[in-house]
Amino acid sequence: MSQFTPTERTTLHRMPKRAAYDRAVVHAILDEGLYCHVGFTVDDQPYVIPTIHARLDDRLYVHGSSASRMLRNLKQGVQMCVTVTILDGLVLARSAFHHSMNYRSALVLGMAHEVIDPQEKYDALKAVVDHVAPQRWDEVRWPNEQELKATSVLRLPLEEVSAKIRTGPPLDDEEDYQLSCWAGELPLRLTPQMPVADSRLAPTIAIPSYVSAYQRPHHPKESS
Repeated sequence: MSQFTPTERTTLHRMPKRAAYDRAVVHAILDEGLYCHVGFTVDDQPYVIPTIHARLDDRLYVHGSSASRMLRNLKQGVQMCVTVTILDGLVLARSAFHHSMNYRSALVLGMAHEVIDPQEKYDALKAVVDHVAPQRWDEVRWPNEQELKATSVLRLPLEEVSAKIRTGPPLDDEEDYQLSCWAGELPLRLTPQMPVADSRLAPTIAIPSYVSAYQRPHHPKESS
């Protein structure tokens, strides 16, 4: 199916025209977003934790120390919420009220399960590393048995999912278009700076192309 089915929890009621349930759109947001925020509740106390994620088909993976509170609780079958947001620009309106931002965001709800199968765990960790820096996994030392035991990986199926997107110029009240102040969009992008080599790196080791030419995958949605 090319579309996720909206549920009561993922149906956008305010400004529904900004909602998107297209699989390709959601996948693109999850793939471009460098990190996510994971929300969950433990003993009536809500937590929101930033972490790195990766997507393989319709599965979202998060990982961390086996001793972390987030991983310990989520693998017990706690409902969770994962969000990924990409900021595309500032929207400067003629009135303070209509200032906004252009963005693409994805929301994933559900219950995660701990990855037990060794091959799936290996594939998920590879996906996480390559999500941060494509091609990196093939160049570095892979996790040993002790490191794998110290790392937990959770799988969240992409089933209850939605995206929300804003594009375009400010939407001012008609009478405000006559005001003499600048209005428009200020596009923003994540831009890498010059790589800084580790002080213990051998001088004969060159910067790989995936570092020197680093950029996130970018698939912006057309203005709506």
